[in-house]
Amino acid sequence: MSRPRTVSPSILAIVLGLMVCVLPAQAADAVVPVHIQKELRDARLSGQGTFRWFGLKIYDAALWVEKDDFLPAAPVTTRLVLDLRYARDLYGARIAQSSIDEIRQLGYGSPAQQRVWLEKMTALFPDVHEGSHISGVYLPAQGARFYLDGKLLGAIDDAEFARAFFAIWLDARTSAAGLRKQLLASNP
Repeated sequence: MSRPRTVSPSILAIVLGLMVCVLPAQAADAVVPVHIQKELRDARLSGQGTFRWFGLKIYDAALWVEKDDFLPAAPVTTRLVLDLRYARDLYGARIAQSSIDEIRQLGYGSPAQQRVWLEKMTALFPDVHEGSHISGVYLPAQGARFYLDGKLLGAIDDAEFARAFFAIWLDARTSAAGLRKQLLASNP
């Protein structure tokens, strides 16, 4: 019977060190969803976190940005993608209503604009199920484009709406300050 082969601790440390350096970079490249790759020329994950409401997990959020263009102090000045993976079934109309409630609380838009925005979101946002992804693409000075599980849902071509919508997560006054901090975590 042959003896098991032993590896010196220094060689093992070198191999593990290389794995730690190389694998995360490869994994990060591998996990960028295709629709996000199409929207951002050099996508990188800025941060991610979980949104809870009275302790109930509602969704996990991930903020994707363009590698060299993103300014965390002014997050809505460049193209970005916010991906929400829902942890439970929700009606699209409820998602739209919650969004407009947050926009209203932040003080974006006039009452007339908010009514139009609510109508557009209600028409666009589908019901979601546990595991569904809705990705919102912020298009500066243009509007927003939305995907469900990587398939295009549609767009709202209104720059003021887009700024107000993404403020729900990125405005310093957001009601989800902890999540905002997590989304902007990897930025200097």
